[in-house]
Amino acid sequence: MKSVNPATGETFATYEDHTTEQVQAAVAAAHAAYGTYRRTSFEQRATWMNAAADVLERRVDELALLATREMGKTLEAARQEVLKCASACRYYAEHAGTFLASEPVQTGADEAFVTYQPLGVVLAVMPWNFPYWQAFRFIAPTLMAGNTGLLKHASNVPGCALAIEDVLREAGFPAGVFTTLLIGSRDVEAVLKDPRVTAVSLTGSEGAGRAVSATAGAELKPAVMELGGSDPFIVMPSADIELAAKTAVTARTINNGQSCIAAKRFIVHADVYDAFTDAFVSGLEALKVGNPELEGTDVGPLATPQIREDIHAQVQDAVGKGARVRTGGQLPDGAGNYYPVTALDRLTPDMDVWTQETFGPVALIFRVDSLDGAVELANSTSFGLGSSAWTNDPAERERFIADLEAGSVFINSMVASDPRLPFGGVKNSGFGRELGRHGILQFVNVKSVSIGAPEGAHHSKTE
Repeated sequence: MKSVNPATGETFATYEDHTTEQVQAAVAAAHAAYGTYRRTSFEQRATWMNAAADVLERRVDELALLATREMGKTLEAARQEVLKCASACRYYAEHAGTFLASEPVQTGADEAFVTYQPLGVVLAVMPWNFPYWQAFRFIAPTLMAGNTGLLKHASNVPGCALAIEDVLREAGFPAGVFTTLLIGSRDVEAVLKDPRVTAVSLTGSEGAGRAVSATAGAELKPAVMELGGSDPFIVMPSADIELAAKTAVTARTINNGQSCIAAKRFIVHADVYDAFTDAFVSGLEALKVGNPELEGTDVGPLATPQIREDIHAQVQDAVGKGARVRTGGQLPDGAGNYYPVTALDRLTPDMDVWTQETFGPVALIFRVDSLDGAVELANSTSFGLGSSAWTNDPAERERFIADLEAGSVFINSMVASDPRLPFGGVKNSGFGRELGRHGILQFVNVKSVSIGAPEGAHHSKTE
């Protein structure tokens, strides 16, 4: 595996893939560690998890620079990502015990309750776009629940993957509780089929989700899939247009446009279309694209040359079929995987961008004439991850909350993940939830316990 700086194309580090024997040893160590780790108290796990947060905060500059050089996000964005990981660690350290506390249930028994117990070794298959956050939003709830973890990270961020393991080791977690596997996608199936691995969490593409969830299904193992998105950003006449346009710029270009929950389709009511679009395009044009390590850069390079090729092919397809380029759209000269911030309108269903996710700084702008039209267009995609709607009309707000087909609806704000809220999607955006209480419940055994019964209590002969 190689670490290649997307700003320059330079390979600055290489790593040997783990051998089959090394992978087997890691699985064995995780399974052995689970036998003792599962019996540790929430208080002990919280001590280690808070220590991990301390390490992340202490090493924030070092870790941020590594992420910037491996996948191209701006240095400030990388710093904020590392600090967000620390906040997730502290959140689950504080709340896991409450989330997983046994719950009494009134039945005919002398005593009955539901208890939550860990499952075992959980495999995480994670992407490169948020190399720390994607991993830690899995790590914090999974380890606090008493499971052990294995991480198969994206092959272009091996340095970040190993750094995550190092952070947890430095925090004091016992050996084997968390291990990074330097393996390719082709090796995931064998790890997931290992009987010592009990569950899997994947964040990635729709194709990767279909492949891994198929294996998990065949093995009858729990899975969480957080896949792609083509999130709508709806603007109605009653909205604060200036604030909506300003927020839209951030919502489309966060992480250089490479985010599953970045707003991608801007659905604007005809009454405010021109005012919003003019302000939105002006805001996009004001952004500085450049070296992500320099202060003042708003948008860095895309993570790989292939991603740049793919996004440009989508733009060319749309333009060739009649789309209008409001800004951007031209490949720049020079080194690095840079792509200009781009906005397209006059879009039609025959264009690839109408149905495909645009994973880069390309905004798609649509005009609609009604609330019904906005909802219909927003839902006319196979994805359903996040959604943002801008309105100050209470009836419209309730309609968006009720009818938008997505795992989250943000009213008058951009979509964002938060440790306190469950995160995930519907339709081809996947299934299951990360974060919040729902996230920690994904990989536990919900065990019903019933003790005794009053003498002469009726017992049904049915199941």
